[in-house]
Amino acid sequence: MDKNSKIYIAGHTGLVGSALNRNLVAKGYKNIIGKTIDEMDLTEQRAVTNYFKKEKPEYVFLAAARVGGIVANNTYRGQFIYDNLMIQNNIIHNSYLHKVKKLLFLGSSCIYPKQTPQPMKERYLLTDVLEYTNEPYAIAKIAGIKLCESYNIQYGTNFICAMPTNLYGPNDNYDLEKSHVLPALIRKMHLGKCLIEDNWTTLRNDFDKNPIEGVTGKSPEVEICEKLEKNGIFRHSSSDSPVTIKLWGSGGPRRELMHSDDMADACVFLMENIDFKDLVKVREDEITSRDGRHEVRNGHVNIGTGKDLTIKELALLVKRIVGFDGLIEWDNSKPDGTFQKLLSVKKLNKLGWKAKIELEQGITGIYKDYIS
Repeated sequence: MDKNSKIYIAGHTGLVGSALNRNLVAKGYKNIIGKTIDEMDLTEQRAVTNYFKKEKPEYVFLAAARVGGIVANNTYRGQFIYDNLMIQNNIIHNSYLHKVKKLLFLGSSCIYPKQTPQPMKERYLLTDVLEYTNEPYAIAKIAGIKLCESYNIQYGTNFICAMPTNLYGPNDNYDLEKSHVLPALIRKMHLGKCLIEDNWTTLRNDFDKNPIEGVTGKSPEVEICEKLEKNGIFRHSSSDSPVTIKLWGSGGPRRELMHSDDMADACVFLMENIDFKDLVKVREDEITSRDGRHEVRNGHVNIGTGKDLTIKELALLVKRIVGFDGLIEWDNSKPDGTFQKLLSVKKLNKLGWKAKIELEQGITGIYKDYIS
């Protein structure tokens, strides 16, 4: 890429896409394009085709996706697999048709089997069954990897695939039903803190910015408290601790978390320096089958920090950063999800990139952004 190349970021307003945009702008790229979901529905083939015909992007970052946490993944199974398959198919196929020089497809660490050895290496893809709660989303992302891989083999395209770990950062989704674990923890601790301090002005402002099932900051106090309780935030009239936050599961599963700005820097590094042939060269698995045939598999690359912690440790860290003085309880009747999802980043490190933003530093920064 040069600084005047036309670069299309699909999903440029989201957590991932906005981080990519910030990184590219900071590095001097001047010709970045994108459409919001209101301007173009990426699941509509004709709309995407017309956009590529008109704009003729040279490079594509495919960061658009239907995403959510364990609740959303398990609740909207049909919507998650359909929307993600359609988005990927439309953008990847049109990138081929309109001779895009290079495409980077962003997947997820949930592509790996539930019982994968830790840390998860790229070669573990498709070696066992997936975690049930996010199976539709994971299958869609695996299909995206195989679509890029197959187009590279058949058509000679240069489509590369990066699988980030769990991400957080500016423009994250704080919807308590659909968000991932970290933004959900931040918002719950923040709302719990407001209840302890009887700070209804800040609490109502939060509901105005992110309504919960139609309840806004203008709703009666009793309705707001009902929605808080539904999402595990309980106010007690007489207790040593006036607020308790109940969280799903045991708190025992481990999660790796990466700031979206780190992820974006890794993606731009890959786009600037690494081609599909380079990713295939640094694989750890064999490239020849038992009968001697040459096989190209697992040409994707993990993006992560190489470090994880338990969800309970994460909750306590968020509690300290937010300043929540209430209690945390764990609801063991709810699913934990995959016990551990630590990515092996040896391949990425070997290519020349390492993560820089430490977790406490990152969470402190995004909480400041959230309350501002």
